[in-house]
Amino acid sequence: MTDSKIYNVLSHFDKVEQNRLRKYIHSPYFNVNETLMQFYDVLSEHINSNGKAVELSKEKIWMKLYGNEVFNDVRFRKLSSDLLKLVEGFLAQQIFDERNLLQASFLLEAIGKKKIEKLFNSSVKNAHNLSNQQHYKHANFYFHQYLIEKNYYDLSEVELKRSEKSNVEKVINNLDYFFLAEKMKWYLALLSRKKLISHEYQLLFIDEIITHLKKYRYENNPPITVYFHAILTQTEPENIDYYYSLIKVLDENSNFFPKVEQYELYSYALNFCILKINQGRPEFLSEFIQVIKFMIDKDILSYETEKGELNPWLFKNIVLIALRLNDYTWTEQFIKEYTNKLPLEFRENAVSYNLAQVYFYKKEYNKVISILQFIEYEDVTYNLGSKSMLIAIYYEKDEFEALNSLLESFKTYLNRHKDLAEQRKSLYMNLIKFVRKMTKIMPGDKKSVEALKEEIKAAKGIASEKWLLEKLSELE
Repeated sequence: MTDSKIYNVLSHFDKVEQNRLRKYIHSPYFNVNETLMQFYDVLSEHINSNGKAVELSKEKIWMKLYGNEVFNDVRFRKLSSDLLKLVEGFLAQQIFDERNLLQASFLLEAIGKKKIEKLFNSSVKNAHNLSNQQHYKHANFYFHQYLIEKNYYDLSEVELKRSEKSNVEKVINNLDYFFLAEKMKWYLALLSRKKLISHEYQLLFIDEIITHLKKYRYENNPPITVYFHAILTQTEPENIDYYYSLIKVLDENSNFFPKVEQYELYSYALNFCILKINQGRPEFLSEFIQVIKFMIDKDILSYETEKGELNPWLFKNIVLIALRLNDYTWTEQFIKEYTNKLPLEFRENAVSYNLAQVYFYKKEYNKVISILQFIEYEDVTYNLGSKSMLIAIYYEKDEFEALNSLLESFKTYLNRHKDLAEQRKSLYMNLIKFVRKMTKIMPGDKKSVEALKEEIKAAKGIASEKWLLEKLSELE
């Protein structure tokens, strides 16, 4: 029974949610079947036993519900299905209870259908008051405004004379605001996805919308103006002015979005910085860290999801870029303050690896070795990075026996991981090859140094290429 759909679904509820769900199921408005109430209580009691209860079978449940009546599998499956429908209804009700604007809109619709004139003025006033109280102005805000104005139009249409002005302009405008904002939001998501997956999408009106928004900026509409500027950084990345415009409109409007959406919007600015850094624009190192510090000040850095956890790969990028700026004190403080924000399953590896990065940049090589020498990270990216650091350290310390051993084991590791992309594998295979060649060059042998430099420049990608060229220059 524990592998059934209904049992699995109920296992996602904590104690508070279980109690609320129990009240929902026991409410005669939603359910009058007492057997379903008992069925839920049996399942929730077993779920809360934390594995201490005896195995739960369909037959045992049936006996608790129906006594000695002969087990009927068809009826039992129907019972499970009916309980699942109640649970689904409860989940939908939970969301509905949180959407006061949606409730106000539906109330207007219900009053209109029933023609309850006594409730007309108070319900309209309440809907508009709720609208004015809304702090967040993301796309859904304008959808709810559209619904309210539409239902208000339906209510008032019968009472207005043809010569009087109706609110139809507000109906249309709010629908347009919602459409433009939501279209921009999903177009941004699509642009991000296209960087990972090569697929052509057919979208209606997108070019016309971009042209329209370049002419009419909607500066008083937070979602449209912010999404539009984010799109420009994605579609026209060569124009750096678009990045600074995005930062400006984010600073002015980000508070109108929930924290999860703020995080997403600032991520577009961070991604632009990463793009420019990879293109050899070092000034965007400091831009990246400035955005990060702003996100820290606004308490949104750890809001990739509602859980309030920091993405471990963003954590890694922050540490690396701050180290490239030689800001060691801030970096160590950042690691200390944000360790507990990392997801528990990634925390230990992320902290050990990034602390090793700090010590590596500070040239405290013995500390790096003490962290990395005996660790085999489960994540491939951490493993590749840690082995690259150890290669550099053994070379710097003239520990060539340890270096040669590591180069050989690293090559075996790369060949063993068949799932590693060939292009990525090639970067590290080239690192191994050129480090081996570099160790065979005698200091002062300029001819050999120049020959290897040319070979490195001709290679199609090398991990730690900058470090390699620096070490080669020291041999001249």
